[in-house]
Amino acid sequence: MSAASQPTAAPAASATPLVEVNGIEVIYNHVILVLKGVSLKVPHHSIVALLGGNGAGKTTTLRAISNLLKGERGEVTKGGITLEGERIENLSPADLVKRGVVQVMEGRHCFAHLTIEENLLTGAYTRSDRGEIAANLEKVYSYFPRLKTRRTSQAAYTSGGEQQMCAIGRAIMSNPRMVLLDEPSMGLAPQIVDEVFHIVKDLNSKEKVTFLLAEQNTNMALKYSDYGYIMESGRIVMDGPAQELANNEDVKEFYLGMGGGERKSFKDVKSYKRRKRWLA
Repeated sequence: MSAASQPTAAPAASATPLVEVNGIEVIYNHVILVLKGVSLKVPHHSIVALLGGNGAGKTTTLRAISNLLKGERGEVTKGGITLEGERIENLSPADLVKRGVVQVMEGRHCFAHLTIEENLLTGAYTRSDRGEIAANLEKVYSYFPRLKTRRTSQAAYTSGGEQQMCAIGRAIMSNPRMVLLDEPSMGLAPQIVDEVFHIVKDLNSKEKVTFLLAEQNTNMALKYSDYGYIMESGRIVMDGPAQELANNEDVKEFYLGMGGGERKSFKDVKSYKRRKRWLA
């Protein structure tokens, strides 16, 4: 009996997600309800995709986790967010960086008049060990060789793809456990998007960095993710393993452009059975 009981204890601890969002509601300006009971889990060492169209609530979800809502006059009014089981809603963004949770904002936001290398070094502001900083910088250059080539160039004079790589590399400089990556494909050529996602996958598999990425490019996100959540109008309407979502007929129709017609919202579907699947 003791042999049978021992195996059940170990999985329980490992099953605790790195980040868990439990039924949160987010309101902006004390009036505008943006998130309506959003729940999701991000396991350790995984890549989780948060999918949906513009305005679905993806960025707000990331900002709720990283505690960047206050700068946008937003707040979590219901529910909770935990990091390894500990509530984090009252921590500052700087505290979260020290605990290993870093957000890469939509639009890259590099310091235009700093060089690529100076931008990268700003990501190490929580670190004091110069040897560690130097080692992290070389690690970033090993994953992003383009940045090493452009290390002395002002960020303003680099390409959009190089700026996106710089923004991700800057996050890696803090030795994160988890990176919240907002719209990494936005405004980039398809070959650069593929390169960026491939590097994200490498960082996940080799450095064990966990990623939660918000992305409108559903096809690319599901190709590189382990699990996905689909949002519409501030709610999670579907979730599942990435491969299952990629093969799901509804996802193909509404998000992968394989339905042969104009894209609709899930709630516009006329079929009773299909509506039942979304609303159940």
